[in-house]
Amino acid sequence: MSHAIERIVVFFETLTPHSIERFGEFYTEDAWFKDPFNEVRGIPAIRRIFGHMYENLHEPRFVITSRVADGGQCFLTWDFHFRFRKFSPDVQQIIRGATQLQLAPDGRICFHRDYWDAAEELYEKLPVLGTLMRWLKQRANS
Repeated sequence: MSHAIERIVVFFETLTPHSIERFGEFYTEDAWFKDPFNEVRGIPAIRRIFGHMYENLHEPRFVITSRVADGGQCFLTWDFHFRFRKFSPDVQQIIRGATQLQLAPDGRICFHRDYWDAAEELYEKLPVLGTLMRWLKQRANS
């Protein structure tokens, strides 16, 4: 499975809008995907999520910062670099998160769960909403 995990890491670190068509090489047909905004099953639905990412963000890219694997289970930590298209498009953004993967016997992903804090990593970076989120965070911590 270590070879399959290495292929997956390279795929995500070099992901482009065109490589989304190759998801069938990396995901089983009925793969399950969940992140803070989506929960879907199947390659077409997963492709839509990543396609939407390219439609709404400038230059999105993943940098895998660590990995832990045990058989068909893998846990990746990553930095997601991007720029918003609509809000401050000149400012580079980073979301730090983690992914839990379960691989099928053929080395493709059958379970993909992304973990990241949408409030801290995304909402606080948006105009108006960011100000509110930071205020709420300060109130909760006082």
